[in-house]
Amino acid sequence: MGLAAGYAGLLLGGHAVTAVGPTDVQFALRPSLHGGTTLELPPLGSLRLDTHWGPVALEASLTDVRPDQAQKLIENDAEVDRLTDQIADQIAGGVTTLLVRATLLALLTGFAAALVLFRSLRHALLGLASTALGLAALTLLTWTTFNPQSIAEPRYTGLLANAPQIVGDTRSLVERFSAYRAQLAHLVGNVSELYAATSTLPTYEPDPSTLRVLHVSDIHLNPAAWNVIKSVTTQFKVDLIIDSGDLMDHGSKPENRFADAIADLKVPYVYVRGNHDSKDTQKAVDRQKNAIVLDDDTRQVEGLNIYGVGDPRFTPDKSTRDDFVGADQMRAEGLVLAEKLRASRTTPDLVVVHDPAEGEAFSGLTPLILSGHAHARSTKLLPTDTRLFIQGSTGGAGLRGLEHEKPTPIELSVLYFSRATHRLQGWDDLRLGGLGLTSAQIERHLEPDPDRTLNPRPPSTPPTSPTSPFPSEFPSDWPSRTPTPSTRTPTPR
Repeated sequence: MGLAAGYAGLLLGGHAVTAVGPTDVQFALRPSLHGGTTLELPPLGSLRLDTHWGPVALEASLTDVRPDQAQKLIENDAEVDRLTDQIADQIAGGVTTLLVRATLLALLTGFAAALVLFRSLRHALLGLASTALGLAALTLLTWTTFNPQSIAEPRYTGLLANAPQIVGDTRSLVERFSAYRAQLAHLVGNVSELYAATSTLPTYEPDPSTLRVLHVSDIHLNPAAWNVIKSVTTQFKVDLIIDSGDLMDHGSKPENRFADAIADLKVPYVYVRGNHDSKDTQKAVDRQKNAIVLDDDTRQVEGLNIYGVGDPRFTPDKSTRDDFVGADQMRAEGLVLAEKLRASRTTPDLVVVHDPAEGEAFSGLTPLILSGHAHARSTKLLPTDTRLFIQGSTGGAGLRGLEHEKPTPIELSVLYFSRATHRLQGWDDLRLGGLGLTSAQIERHLEPDPDRTLNPRPPSTPPTSPTSPFPSEFPSDWPSRTPTPSTRTPTPR
C-alpha cells in the first residue's frame, strides 16, 4: 500500500520549472517501463536519452523562450561562454528541486494513505517506511544503471530539416565528449536560435577533420528517395554517398533513366550492383559524371580507400535460377574475392557489397563492411572486430513496401570518419515516415573503439569456381503489366 501510494505521490509531486539560459524548462517525472530522459522541444521535435533504466522517466519540456536573452545569446559569444559555465548548475538546481518536491510528496502520500485506510498511527508509520524503502530502491536502481555516455547518443524525432541543428556537431561528440557542459550549452544555443529565426535555419558548420559519408541502399526505383537523399546531403553537409545496390527493380533498359538523378547530387556517388541491377544498370550509373562504380576493384574517394564488388546474381532474369542461391553460396562467392584481395596486399578502409552474407567473407580484411539487401537496418561487430553495417531500404522497398500492413520506412545513415585515420567515429541512423515524409527519427551512435586492432582470420580455401552465374549482359524485358501486391509478407530478394 505504501509503495503504490508513494509511487503515485512521486509522480504527482514530480514537477518543477527552472530557468536554463534564455529558456524556461519544466522538469517532470513520468511513469515508464524503460526509464530514460526525454527533452521535448515543441514544435521542433524531441530528444531521447537512455540515461537510466527503471519505472520512472525524466521529461524536460521547453515551456518558454525569452526573446531578448535569446537574441543576446545569438549575437554575443561571451554570453555563450557564460552559459557554458552556468548551465550545469541551472539544470542541477532544477532537477534537485524536482526530486526534493517529489520525495516529500511521495513520503506524505504513503503516510496519509496508510493512515486513512487503517486509521492507525502504527500502520501510517509502516506506510511511510515502505515508501522510504521503495524510494531508496529506486535511487539505487537509477544510480547503478546510469549511463553518462547517453548524452553523446541521442535519438531525435521531429522535422528532418532541424535534425542536424538539434543533435549537434559530431566533433563535440567524438572529440569533446568530456566537455559535457559545453555540449549542453550548445544544445540550448541551437534551440534558442531555432526559435528566434523566423525565416532561415542556423548554419550547420561541418568539422574540417570529419568526413561525412551518406550510406544508402535498396532504392528500388522509388523517385521519392532522391528528394530524401538530396535533403540529407544538404542538411548534413555530406561529402560522399555510398550506394550498396538494388537501385532498380527489374534492371531493364527503360529504368536506366532513373540513374540520371545521381548527377544532380553534386557529390561523389560510389555504387555497387545489387541483385536487382543488371550490367546495363551498372553502365547507366557509370555514365553519371559524379558516379564511381566498383566491381571487384578499389578506388580512393575523398581520401578513403574503398573496395566494392557487384552482386553476382541477377534475380529478375529467371533463366539464371539465381533465386535459389543461398547465404552459404554467397559467402563462398565472397571468400573467392576476399582471398584475391588478401593476395593483393591491399587494406581498404571499407568494403561495399550488396548482400551481407557475401560481405562477411571480408571480415578481418577491413574495419568496416557496408551492405544492404535485407530491407532492415542492423549492425554488429564480427569476431575479427570488423563492423558489418546492413542498411535498410532507402526507397522503402519500392513496390514491395506497399505489400506490408504498414509501408516500409525509408532508412539511410550518415557515417562520420576521421580524415586522419580513415576510421569510423560514429553514425546517425535516419528513419523517415509520416505525412509527406517530413518527420524523421534520428539515432546517434558512437564507435566504442574507433582505432581498434583487427584480428585477421587465417586464409581459407575458397571454391575453385564461382557458385552462381554473373549477371546477364542483357537485362530482362520490362514487365507488360504492373505487379499486383500480394497478401503475404515479402522477403527481400
